[in-house]
Amino acid sequence: MVRHIVMWTLKEEAEGGSAMENGAKMKEMLEALAGRIEGLRALTVSLEIVAADPACHVLLCSDHDDVDALNHYQAHPEHQACVSFVKKVADSRRVVDFEM
Repeated sequence: MVRHIVMWTLKEEAEGGSAMENGAKMKEMLEALAGRIEGLRALTVSLEIVAADPACHVLLCSDHDDVDALNHYQAHPEHQACVSFVKKVADSRRVVDFEM
């Protein structure tokens, strides 16, 4: 099992929305992937960050069968549609993948 964790800080304004609005849209888009991509076992997206260093607006935590399943998820067209939007509204991104 591989866990994929991503933390984003968002631009104050982008694509006609505030950071809060774009975070909500990201959450909706990413959560819609659950159950749609083979090998994606669990997916959680939160805007309610209690503490993070460095600070972030959006956090994603997903579990995948293995590294191949994570790679499949990342290349999947539905995920890539999310990536396209996120790249327009994100100011920074931090990611860690690890085996469990």
